[in-house]
Amino acid sequence: MSLNYLEFDYSEDADGVGTFDALATTAPAHNATVLAEVATVLAWAHHAFEAQRAPLDEGGEWDYDLQGWREFSAVDVLDFDDHSGKLSVQAQATGAARQSVSLSVTGTPGFCAAFRERFQLS
Repeated sequence: MSLNYLEFDYSEDADGVGTFDALATTAPAHNATVLAEVATVLAWAHHAFEAQRAPLDEGGEWDYDLQGWREFSAVDVLDFDDHSGKLSVQAQATGAARQSVSLSVTGTPGFCAAFRERFQLS
């Protein structure tokens, strides 16, 4: 299975522990798809490495950190009056929220190899 919104960057420490980091920010029309991809990744990890999720320094095979937030933006219309030399600001309505999701998955070399294979990562 390939992922359309989650694009993972990979880093590895001196002990071979790897971390896959992804950040996706989407418009409301795509939020459900991103969340479905996150659920797919975590469901696979829980199933493939059942009962092995724990901090790696406590003997776990893998762990994750998941965060999400929404951002609202509004456009200001700026107008310069050349006769008075003044600038006026007219705030516009807030637009639809963009959703951001951050997912970091950390694992042992064996977990990382399986993760790469399952999600077709290079």
